[in-house]
Amino acid sequence: MGKRSRQRQKNQSTGRDSRDNGWGNGYADIVKENKLFESYYKELGLVPEGEFEQFMDAMREPLPATIRITGYKSHAKEILHCLKEKYFKDIQELEIDGQKIEAPQALSWYPDEQAWHTNMSRKIIRKSPLLEKFHQFLVSETESGNISRQEAVSMLPPLLLKIEPHHKILDMCAAPGSKTAQLIEMLHADMDVPFPEGFVIANDVDNKRCYLLVHQAKRLNSPCIMVVNHDASCIPTLHINSGGKRDVLFYDRILCDVPCSGDGTLRKNIDVWKKWTTSNSLHLHGLQLRIAVRGVEQLAVGGRMVYSTCSLNPIEDEAVIAALLEKSEGALELADSSADLPGLKWMPGVSSWKLMTKEGMWYSDWSEVPSSRQTQIRPTMFPPTDSEKLASMHLERCMRILPHHQNTGGFFVAVLVKKAPMPWNKRFPKVKLGGEAEEEEAFKGASLAQETAAKQDGVCGPPPLKKMKLFGYKEDPFVFLTEDDPVFTTIQSFYDLSPDFPKLNVLTRTHEGKKRHLYMVSKELRNMLLNNSERMKVINTGVKVWSRNSDGEEFGCAFRLAQEGIYTLQPYIRSRIITVSVEDIKVLLTQENPFLSKLQDHAHAQAKKLGMGSIVLKYIPNPSNPAEPQCSIQLCGWRGKTSIRAFVPRNERFHYLRMLGVEVFKDKQGQKPSDGEKEGKEGEEAEVQKPILGLLKYVNVVHARSPCV
Repeated sequence: MGKRSRQRQKNQSTGRDSRDNGWGNGYADIVKENKLFESYYKELGLVPEGEFEQFMDAMREPLPATIRITGYKSHAKEILHCLKEKYFKDIQELEIDGQKIEAPQALSWYPDEQAWHTNMSRKIIRKSPLLEKFHQFLVSETESGNISRQEAVSMLPPLLLKIEPHHKILDMCAAPGSKTAQLIEMLHADMDVPFPEGFVIANDVDNKRCYLLVHQAKRLNSPCIMVVNHDASCIPTLHINSGGKRDVLFYDRILCDVPCSGDGTLRKNIDVWKKWTTSNSLHLHGLQLRIAVRGVEQLAVGGRMVYSTCSLNPIEDEAVIAALLEKSEGALELADSSADLPGLKWMPGVSSWKLMTKEGMWYSDWSEVPSSRQTQIRPTMFPPTDSEKLASMHLERCMRILPHHQNTGGFFVAVLVKKAPMPWNKRFPKVKLGGEAEEEEAFKGASLAQETAAKQDGVCGPPPLKKMKLFGYKEDPFVFLTEDDPVFTTIQSFYDLSPDFPKLNVLTRTHEGKKRHLYMVSKELRNMLLNNSERMKVINTGVKVWSRNSDGEEFGCAFRLAQEGIYTLQPYIRSRIITVSVEDIKVLLTQENPFLSKLQDHAHAQAKKLGMGSIVLKYIPNPSNPAEPQCSIQLCGWRGKTSIRAFVPRNERFHYLRMLGVEVFKDKQGQKPSDGEKEGKEGEEAEVQKPILGLLKYVNVVHARSPCV
C-alpha cells in the first residue's frame, strides 16, 4: 500500500480531512472533532431527536460550492440558459474514472432558478477538459459580475428583507459583500431605470475589509451604493435634506448580519473545529446586542430588519432577539416568514436554553450565576423568566437552518418589523436647540436611558455616545461638479446629452488639477454626501462614466465613455451611437482595430457619418429572432480614422461572446486536443487576437452550434 493510500485510510478512520473543499482551498490533517461542541449541542436539544449523528456527519462533510446568477442584470436569463443548455447538459452525461458526475442542482427555495450548488471538487475538475471549461466560465463570469460565488444560507437574509427599488437600505456589517451585492441587484430589479430611488449604505468596521466590499460592489456598476467605515454599534445618525428641511435619515430595510462565533461554518472553516469553545458566544453576545439595538434605532417605523448569524448558539441568536424585544416594549415584533421561501427546510426558534462555561458549568437562570462570573455572563443571555412575556415574543418565528437538512451550512435568521419608535426615543424627545446640538442632546438622553435601564434590569438599550474615530487610509475627497462647470460644455455638445441629464449627480475625486475620471451617483446619495461629509467616513461611491483621454481633445471632447457606467449613462446620450448586429459585435470583440469595412452595411453607414472619438455600440434585440440574445447590449468604443474598436474589459468580452453563441476557453499549456476533438472543431475555430485578450496565454474561440440564449 502506498504512502498516500495509507494516509487517506488513516484520515478516514480519525475524522481528518485532506480533500479539497468544493472549489475552495484544500485542508490537510485537521481532526474534525470537538467533544465540548458535541456535548453542548446534545444537551441543548436543538437538533431533532434521532438526527444528531446525521447532523454531526454533515458538519464533517465539505460544503457544496454554490453559485448565484446576478439577478438584476438583463443578461441573467441568457446566462441561466447558457448554463443549463451548454454546461449542465454535458456534465449530466459525463463519467470520470467510471463514476458518473452529479450535475449541479438548483436551490429549490431560491427564486427563478438563480442559485445552484454542486459537490464537484477541484480534483475532479482537473480531470476533465469539459469541467475545466465550466470552471473557467464560472471564474470569468464571476469577475465580470454576472455570477457570484456565495454560500447558500448566506443568500437568505436579503431575500427575507423583501427589497423594493425605492428602499433606503443599511447593511451594518457588510464585508466581504456577497449579501450587499444581492441588495444592489434587488434595487435594480428594473434595468430600464438607471437611477432607482433607493440606495444601499454598506458599512464595515474593518478598514481593509471595506476594500473587499468595494471590489464586490464595483462588479455591479451601480450608482446607488456607498461603502462607509464605522463601528456598527455606534454608526452615526445621518441627515438628509427633505423639501428644504434637514431631517434625520431612517432606513426602510436594515441587514444586521453580526460578527459571530461561526460554528455553523464548520464545513468550510475547518479551523473552527479546534478553536470552538462556549466562551466565544459569551464574549460576542454584548456586541451583537449593541449592533442590533443601533440597527432598530435607525430603522423607520414600518421598516424591516433582518438579524442573522452563522452560529447555532442560542446565546448569539434567540437571546439577542429576546433582549431586543423585551427592551422595545412592543415597538418591535418578529415577523412570520414561514411562507416566504417555499422549499426551504428550517427549524423554528427555541424559547428555552441553558448556558455553559468552557469549564463545563451549566446555568439555567441569571440567579444561579455566582458574582465572580457576572461580568462575563449577563442577564440578557438567558430566556425571559415571565412565561407570558416569553410566549408573546413568538421566538418560534426565528428560523434555524441545520446542515443535514438540505446540505448547507448552519444558520440563524430572524425578521423584525418596527411598529413604533423605540421607547427610549419617546422618553427623551429632542430638545429644540437646532442643528447638531439638537441631535447630540437627544442622543445623550437616549444613552442616559440605556445606562439607567441597564443598571436596573441588565437589558441593553441604545449604545453610549462615542466620538467618531477615523482609521485607515485617508480617502480622496468626493467633489460634485457645478452645473456650469466648463467640463460639461464639450461633453454636452459632443454626446448631445438630453436636457434631463442630472449634471449635479456627477462627481470627481480631486479639488485641484485636471479631472481624470468622472463618476455618477443617484440624487439620494448626493443628498447623503452633501449633508454628512463631516460625520461619516466614505470609502467609495459612484460608478465611473467618463475617463480623460488626451487624444480626444483634438476630436472635440477630452472625455471618453467608460464601460462601467455605460448602462447608467446611455439613456441620456443622443448622439455618437452606432446600432450593431450580432455579427458586428463578434468582429469588434475578437479583432483589434478592425477596419470600418468589416462592419455590416447598416453599422458601416452609421460609422462613416461620425467623426473620430468615443462612441456607444448598441445592440437592440429582435423578438422575431429568438436565436439571438433577447436583451440589450451596450459597449463603449472608439471610432478611429479608418477603423473602430471596443473598449471592453477582458472578462466582459468573454461574457458577451458567450451570449452570442461563442464559447471562449483557455487551453491547458502543452495539451493538444484529441483527433476526435479536432474533427468536431474543424472549420469552427478562430483564434482571438492576443493584443485584446492578452492576459490569457492560450485562448480559443469556438463557435457553438446553437447560441446559448
